[in-house]
Amino acid sequence: MWGRPPPPLGLAVAAALLSGVLLVQLWPQLPPLWMLPLPAMVAIWLYRRSDVLRLVGALMIGVLLACAHGQYALQLQLPSTLAGKDLWIEGEVLGLPEIGVDATRFEFRVRPGEGGAAALVGRKLRLTWYRPEVAIEPGSRWRLQAKLRPPRGVLNPGGYDFERRALEQRIAATGYVRHPQQAVQLGDASGIDALRARLSQRIADALPGDRARFVQALALGDTRALSQHDWEVLRATGLTHLIAISGFHVGMIAGWAALLVIALYRLWPALARRLPRPQGAALAALLTAAFYTALAGFALPTVRTLLMIAAVLLARLLRRPQRLGDAFALALIAVLLADPLSVLVP
Repeated sequence: MWGRPPPPLGLAVAAALLSGVLLVQLWPQLPPLWMLPLPAMVAIWLYRRSDVLRLVGALMIGVLLACAHGQYALQLQLPSTLAGKDLWIEGEVLGLPEIGVDATRFEFRVRPGEGGAAALVGRKLRLTWYRPEVAIEPGSRWRLQAKLRPPRGVLNPGGYDFERRALEQRIAATGYVRHPQQAVQLGDASGIDALRARLSQRIADALPGDRARFVQALALGDTRALSQHDWEVLRATGLTHLIAISGFHVGMIAGWAALLVIALYRLWPALARRLPRPQGAALAALLTAAFYTALAGFALPTVRTLLMIAAVLLARLLRRPQRLGDAFALALIAVLLADPLSVLVP
């Protein structure tokens, strides 16, 4: 290792980048953003060297990326001056709302609006609507009043760390809807989340009884119909990671798309005159994986898989040779550069 320079995107650089990101997770607090530019220039200079100091630069880049993303995520949280106050906000419902016996919980993206809290525009909230008299549809737009507070969780060792989860998902605040009768729906359901809800309902209508809940989870990542007993059985049998949309699902769909395109090339060989078969199959796999990731709600496991597939297929599209270790390193670097806080998720 000391005699030859490490490749710019090789396994050694990927390991150094990951080590820097993980190192920051052990710090009790993060440095302010104004301290990062100078170390960033030093890190880039070290990374551009053609000796072992490149690994030091990659380590520093990992540290600086994790610090920058961490500070940004913390700054997104609810300002203390707005905590506990009744605020009028406008925005759209994200994902698939969780419908309970007496309440509906959903994520809400604040958009600019008349009379809304300007400090919250663009931020993501997790709201609870008690006993709603209307359906809260995915992708619908609302103007409502809410009481918010910063994400808060318990500190029981080994328990669920909601604050860490909120930080990773960039949730700025949690709260509940005040005076539901005054809420106004500004727009009907639309977008990819509305499509997910319609497909999930079609699955429920097509399958009799309660068997549809597993197909909904496997096909669309819709786990709202799974009971606590279902999760206990899945955990006991080691199938929890498969029941919702996982990386395996996205990879399988991308593989089928590539095989389908290869079959089309065999039926119509003239297609190769416009685009070579390896590049055509790679492009089809990438586009299909991107669409299915969106259909699954951009869950982190699916986004990681999409980035890894993109890293591998990009080399194929550019006709660059790639060994297994190179593909793994490039995928790891792509995931960490896109979101260093993804290391907080199992």
